[in-house]
Amino acid sequence: MSNNDAKRPKAVIFGCAGTDLADDEARFFAAADPLGFILFARNCDHPAQVKALTDALRQSVGRDDAPILIDQEGGRVRRLRPPHWRDVPAPARFGHLYGRDAAAAVEAVRINARLIAAELVDLGIDVDCLPVLDLPTDGAHQAIGDRAFSGDPTIAIPLGEAALAGLADYGVTGVIKHMPGQGRARVDSHHDLPVVEAGLDALAAHDLAPFRALSETAWGMTGHVLYPAIDAGLPATLSPRVIETVIRGAIGFDGLLLTDDLNMSALSGALEDRAAAAVAAGCDIALHCSGVLAEMQRVAAKVPALSEDGARRYRRNRRSMVRGDVAERQRSADRLAELLA
Repeated sequence: MSNNDAKRPKAVIFGCAGTDLADDEARFFAAADPLGFILFARNCDHPAQVKALTDALRQSVGRDDAPILIDQEGGRVRRLRPPHWRDVPAPARFGHLYGRDAAAAVEAVRINARLIAAELVDLGIDVDCLPVLDLPTDGAHQAIGDRAFSGDPTIAIPLGEAALAGLADYGVTGVIKHMPGQGRARVDSHHDLPVVEAGLDALAAHDLAPFRALSETAWGMTGHVLYPAIDAGLPATLSPRVIETVIRGAIGFDGLLLTDDLNMSALSGALEDRAAAAVAAGCDIALHCSGVLAEMQRVAAKVPALSEDGARRYRRNRRSMVRGDVAERQRSADRLAELLA
């Protein structure tokens, strides 16, 4: 490891086990120095508790700007739920609205994302893994389903752009996912490895369109999907060919590239080997979400420091969070309700 490598955090984002940061977790994070953290429902009880946890996570690595992520998409995938947080609609609801009134749908998505961001900022969370830009096709598994705005790229693109803009209004970074497109998958990558037979030409004509249109987004995420026409042996997350040819090439994405959760059963082999292989393939960051300390210790031992390119991508579009006015939030919530009525 070079001296420059030693100054950079590890190319990994970790979860934690519960609602409080345990002493052994804090000691581990201090020694391992992951780039940042991700929260799940198991970590979120009430607002004061979550804010205390995000503060403790940042203190453990000694960086006030260490990114803290969450999946707050709306619908099925929301780590923050009532009664303490807003009941966020599923993205597909906005896609349906687009079919009736495109302008209203774009406005509604931006307001919805602003309201999500306002809640996240209160908690010290500055990255939301939103929007899902996959384009579901007929016969696809419902693992994506209503998490996507639409199967039509002409709808997904303006709504994805509005979501990113709404998050940015309060200084929250969005993450486009799951590159290069999981909408054709017929199994759930949480449990099995999806195989998408479409070749690059077919993908470029449809699946890649939203990612290509929003390729200047700061952060993006891979999907654990096998594309045999591009790489018959390795899923996208682990494939140098898919990352170089499709994600960095055909899509033109030069933002910070995260893996999807390495614990998902679509991938095989030891977790630490998955993490190392993903980074070697061209992912900037390995994402390990379980919060199991023994797993994190093994992953940290094999993941390198953030690369120079990764550090550049990370620094390029970092934002400062902005606290919103309570009255403005209420006006936005009222307007969103009106648009969705």
